[in-house]
Amino acid sequence: MSAINELLIGYYKPEQYTTTKIKVYNTDGKECHTSNYPHKLWSNLKKSALAEGKALYYSGEGWKKVPMAEYDMDVQQKAEPIPAPEVPAEHAELMHLIHTSYDLKPKGLKMNELKWKYLMRSGMRGKNIMMTGPAGCGKTMAAKALVNALDRPDFYFNLGATQDPRATLIGNTHFSKEAGTYFSEALFVKAIQTPNAVILLDELSRAHPDAWNILMTVLDAGQRYLRLDEASGQATINVADGVTFIATANIGNEYTSTRVMDKALMDRFTIIEMDLLSKEEEADLLAYMFPLVKSKELANIAGITEMTRKECNNEESRLSSPVSTRTAVEVASLLYDGFTLQEAAGITIYPQYSADGGVDSERTFVKQIVQKFCDDGTEEDLFNTDELEGEEI
Repeated sequence: MSAINELLIGYYKPEQYTTTKIKVYNTDGKECHTSNYPHKLWSNLKKSALAEGKALYYSGEGWKKVPMAEYDMDVQQKAEPIPAPEVPAEHAELMHLIHTSYDLKPKGLKMNELKWKYLMRSGMRGKNIMMTGPAGCGKTMAAKALVNALDRPDFYFNLGATQDPRATLIGNTHFSKEAGTYFSEALFVKAIQTPNAVILLDELSRAHPDAWNILMTVLDAGQRYLRLDEASGQATINVADGVTFIATANIGNEYTSTRVMDKALMDRFTIIEMDLLSKEEEADLLAYMFPLVKSKELANIAGITEMTRKECNNEESRLSSPVSTRTAVEVASLLYDGFTLQEAAGITIYPQYSADGGVDSERTFVKQIVQKFCDDGTEEDLFNTDELEGEEI
């Protein structure tokens, strides 16, 4: 039987159209021109079916009369919605946790609801997560917030400060007079063998390439093992079930001490980018952390960070980097301890910018921005080139 013929099989209802013409409708309510069918529907059959209150059925081999109840039942079955498959209880519980998890986010972490839910979902699913964004935007804080929200065993490794990645990730070979040469495993080996552990790999973009090579098989979903090539016998350690890796990375030309990460390594992660805070979000964060500092002073700090960020977005920016949220928090803490905004900026903000170029330097430009928000009566000479030349960068 041809595919077209199979599509025509079904129930049909005859209805009087004119005194001499009878039309035939399928169960979808559409008129059917039966003259095009492989088997002819004779007029006498249509007339007798209509007279007897019966329906017609086409079997692919010809036509026949059937009770109208069969036609009505077929119409009803098509009208009834197909029930959705039932969600397993375990999956339903997981979805509920994900979509109600925003309450678990600490108030001091400024992160939109969608990204927080995605972070939680990735952690619950045992994904490898990479938090990216500019320095001081809260990447490590977000990673630690996830650890606290999941309430799982956690381990922290600062790969950017590691001089010997093999010793940190695999272990060391030692010698003693009593035991001779022996191998001691690194804490990382214990960490990956801990079921449902959350392992934070901080400053991954600053890590030595040897660390990346070691982590390749550990992070690969199809491998998930670590070879202890420093140990006798070169044992292979499998990553335990449910282990989640969270890395933080600064990615961009302004981070000169970072390395361009291998694309194959990046591909092993689910990437979540931290957003820069708006002026209002920055002010809210500072007010939450330092409620005793005047709101106007906190708004001034937020205004300074916003202006430096806008400047950095210009094509011909006069700044190499903006004031980070981490720096803004430090400035607010100095105000809390009784320093003026001008004094706090001189201690925390100005040293981050070069004084090369005198009045055209980055430092002079930042001083101009800060001065717009200072109302402490000071009249600092922003163009004192003698002072600028004497400052250490």
